[in-house]
Amino acid sequence: MLSTLMPRFLIVGLLAAFGLAACGDSEATQRKAFIEFLQTRIVDKPGLHVPKPSDEQMKAFGAYAKDYGIILSFNDGMDKNVTSQMEQVFKKGMVRSVAELTTRRADITTAMEGMRALHAAIDAELAKADAAHATLKQPDDLKPVYDKAYERTVSAPAATFKEVFPAVDGAFQAAQNFVSFLDQHHDGIKIDGNSIRTSDPKLNGEIDRLINALNQNSQAVLEAQRKLQATIRGS
Repeated sequence: MLSTLMPRFLIVGLLAAFGLAACGDSEATQRKAFIEFLQTRIVDKPGLHVPKPSDEQMKAFGAYAKDYGIILSFNDGMDKNVTSQMEQVFKKGMVRSVAELTTRRADITTAMEGMRALHAAIDAELAKADAAHATLKQPDDLKPVYDKAYERTVSAPAATFKEVFPAVDGAFQAAQNFVSFLDQHHDGIKIDGNSIRTSDPKLNGEIDRLINALNQNSQAVLEAQRKLQATIRGS
């Protein structure tokens, strides 16, 4: 009886071993495809690239597709809740002259509130992505490549976006300070476009200080925007 059972056990054991080997090879193939995708499509390219894999590619990644889903979800959230809204906020707060500044103070207040909401949106998107990233248990050959891709597509752009907010907030605050000063001294100040005249020489020093603050903060916004574009372009 024992002799007749042994070959059957042997066959079952061989089939089980073959099944495990096949499963292992499948995971290794999926991991290799995912690593190659991250390396060639993100890490090796300058600037910000978040390619959207085809359904066939996502299938080839196997279980690792969910790892890439973290990156995709963050960038989709940024596109929807931050990038598209930021352009509208900038337009709302953009003024072309001192005269326009005095008539659009409500727009400036609205733009400031909008920027704070965008800052909160970035914080929320980044916290969600970082929490998901922290739970990943990846093989030693995948983890460093994935972490580089995550830094390029999530951490770095989020950090650079955040640098824009203090600069913009400072510019809006400087504009509000200037408008408040004009309100307080409207009888002694006359504005024509970007020309400011005053009948009280004592006001000249404060006017110069406020204008310098406006210019400096505007320059800070331009620098932050240039850095953001450099992050996106990779230059």
